[in-house]
Amino acid sequence: MPKSRIRKKADFTPPPAAKQATNIKLTSRSWVAPVMLALFLIGLAWIVVFYLTDGTLPIKSLRNWNIVVGFGFIAGGFGVSTQWK
Repeated sequence: MPKSRIRKKADFTPPPAAKQATNIKLTSRSWVAPVMLALFLIGLAWIVVFYLTDGTLPIKSLRNWNIVVGFGFIAGGFGVSTQWK
């Protein structure tokens, strides 16, 4: 049986317009890291204060919902962290 010919593919070169699109400058958002860390620390402090004071602080009327508020601050920190580039 005869052997088939092997065809070589040409190397792909992107069009010049695509090369220009990759030169996008990413701007740094300097406010993201401090806000993210602040939200993490506020949430952690809220929960720690709640446990250390047997539920009388930060807001007594919220009772166990203070834990949800603390985790809300922490979740906000994770939400802000998505803006970090």
